This record gives sequence, C-alpha cells and structure tokens, in this order.
Amino acid sequence: MIGIFDSGVGGMTVARAVEQLLPEQPLLYLGDIARTPYGPKSAKTIEEYSIENAQFLIDNGAKVIVIACNSASSVATNRLRKECNIPVFEVITPAVEQAVAQSVNGKIGVIGTRATIESGLYEKLIMEKRSNSTVISKACPLLVSLVEEGWLDKRETKMILRRYLSFFKDHQIDTLVLGCTHYPLLTNLISHRIGKRVQLIDSSKTVALYLQKNLLSQGTLLPVPGHSPEKNKYYVTDLTKTAQRMADKIFNRSIDLLQA
Repeated sequence: MIGIFDSGVGGMTVARAVEQLLPEQPLLYLGDIARTPYGPKSAKTIEEYSIENAQFLIDNGAKVIVIACNSASSVATNRLRKECNIPVFEVITPAVEQAVAQSVNGKIGVIGTRATIESGLYEKLIMEKRSNSTVISKACPLLVSLVEEGWLDKRETKMILRRYLSFFKDHQIDTLVLGCTHYPLLTNLISHRIGKRVQLIDSSKTVALYLQKNLLSQGTLLPVPGHSPEKNKYYVTDLTKTAQRMADKIFNRSIDLLQA
C-alpha cells in the first residue's frame, strides 16, 4: 500500500497522479487540514507533524510513503528516512531532475511556501545537477490558503498571483517549478501570467512518475487483484465542506473523506 501525506488537500494532486499511473495499487492518503498551512511554521514543528503523519500511514498499512508536501519534503525527509523502516519518497528531487532536463537557458524559477524557499533545497539540488544554472526563487505564502479555501478563480487570487509572478519579469526564466503540490490547481492562472514561453514543472506528476520508475526497478510493483481507485482511502484531520468540495473537484468523482 502506498501512503501519501500532505498539509491539506494539495497533496491530492499527487494522489490523483499516482492513481492514474498505478490504478491497481492500494493508496492511503492523509491531509493534515487541521494544521495547514505548514509553510509559515518552524522546521522543528513541520518535522514533528511529518513524523505523526507518517506513523498514521504506517499504522494503517502503508509500505511506502510519499511526502506530498514541499515544505515537509524540504525539512523532514532525512529524519523520516532514519525513523521509518519503509521507503520514503519526496516531491522535490523528481521536480528538480525534470526542471534541469527541460530548461534551455538554465534560468529556472521556483515558487513555494516560505519553509520550502528558505530551506534553499531546490537551489542546492539544481546547482548540484547543473552548476551553470541560475535559480530565482520566490516565496508565495498566500497561495496555499487560497487553494484550501477553494478560491481557484477568484479575482483576489488572480491579483495576488500577478503580484508574485511579476518578480520573475526581468529574469528571463524559461522554466518555473511549482514547488508546492497545491499550485497545480492554479496552473491555468499561473501559465497565463508567467507567459507561454515558460515551461511549468508540476511536482505532483513528476513524483508519480518517479515513484512508478523506482517501484518497478525494485520489483515491488505488484498489482492487487480486484483493486480499483474507488477503494483507496482518503483521510483528513479536519473534515470540512470545502475540503470535500475540493477533493471531488481534484478527482472528478465523489470522494468519501474520512476523519483521521
């Protein structure tokens, strides 16, 4: 069973991508809505939340964990790999690999939460893989809350996005990493404002492909007879109407959210 956790509903974009690639694999999701957003919190607090989330998934049968949260991936991955006796995947490495491979001019933009950007992990990994790169990072602290509220097409969201993305105007980036799994829900708005010449890297899709590749290489990707995505379980730490509405929208079907 693949266990996935995030600070809220954004990680469901990862779960959706994993479902589409691996429909015969049981999936267990935990969205820590009660404590979202993680971005403004300290690294110590995010680590503690991540350990608790991972333990919940393990206690409920997960044999693989995917950290579907850039904030948690940037500060808690090493500790989770030390303390969990099962494979732990994070969303940053796959996105970095794709960004480096796709960028032509080496000017790569990254948007994310404060915790993700302040960790400097994206810049560090990009420079390790392509030392002549220029990495331009921008924290976008309001976007997670807007997505969690379901404000995907509100005037206020468009205005805030325009303000954030104007930061990249003079940097001539040709690639922009959506360094938060909430951000793919704003892809259309971001693409319109950043320009068609800039490639967007969706970390939810890249980590799903990375997970599939690694499980195949390890020989652990065994289909479960009779399993279908409808049998996957989705837990949240706070069951709200907005979360339910967003879950149904992300998966394009009715999702039975369970109280963790």
